[in-house]
Amino acid sequence: MQFAKMEACGNDFVLINGLVYKIDDYGQMALKVCDRHFSVGADGMMVCETSDKADIKMIYYNSDGSRGEMCGNGIRCFAKFVYENGIVNKDIFTVDTLAGIKTLWLKTENKKVTSIKVNMGKAVFDPQHIPVDINKEKILEEVIEVDGESITFSSLLVGVPHTVIFVDRLEEVDVNKIGREIEKHIIFPKKTNVNFIEVISREKIKIATWERGAGRTLGCGTGSCASVVIGYMLGKLSEHVEVQTEGGLLEVALQQGNEIFMKGTASTICVGEFYNL
Repeated sequence: MQFAKMEACGNDFVLINGLVYKIDDYGQMALKVCDRHFSVGADGMMVCETSDKADIKMIYYNSDGSRGEMCGNGIRCFAKFVYENGIVNKDIFTVDTLAGIKTLWLKTENKKVTSIKVNMGKAVFDPQHIPVDINKEKILEEVIEVDGESITFSSLLVGVPHTVIFVDRLEEVDVNKIGREIEKHIIFPKKTNVNFIEVISREKIKIATWERGAGRTLGCGTGSCASVVIGYMLGKLSEHVEVQTEGGLLEVALQQGNEIFMKGTASTICVGEFYNL
């Protein structure tokens, strides 16, 4: 079985052409191929399949074998993979995900994808849909106790559940410890991604992310989008923000009635063939 390993903002993925190869158990497959000691290693696995709703379907699994609704950095890698492998022969196309249909615009040069813009849709604030077990209209600047420390957070759904925490200095935050505790906190019945944000200016932020089902990652596309939305709502950020993840830069813009647009790059690390799966 052939594969490609790709990355976007340091978020790495294994991609497989599901039109050619059939996989019986995606979860077990993801657990095997994402293992960094006994296999290729990645934050997640993606498989492309045909769709009756869009140009192509993206199936995404986290490194712990759990199904993910969507992945912002992942969908950019996915777009580059299907275009450069001739699976989709358009530079504007739609992708079927568990988080809905996403439209993508590719910038190409000599048949290679140099950047990808994605319409991420609109954020969802209803606590029942995120979900968060707090009986309020929106989860904005609530307080949670983690190891005796009070932490102010906001939560929303951008394809997947996200929690956003603004901090003075990222260097002073134990992202792994706090992120791990909040991800599995009892108020999040389906767990949550956790994003720590340092505001540099109204047009620029730094972000560190603990991802649900993957742990600490160098970047998170949906998390970057969620953080800009919350920052804009709280009056901290403008409508167009440069996001400095630990693995690279993203652009996030709020347009057309608060629809979220994300723009960034993706790169192919290697291609190869699996043995002993």
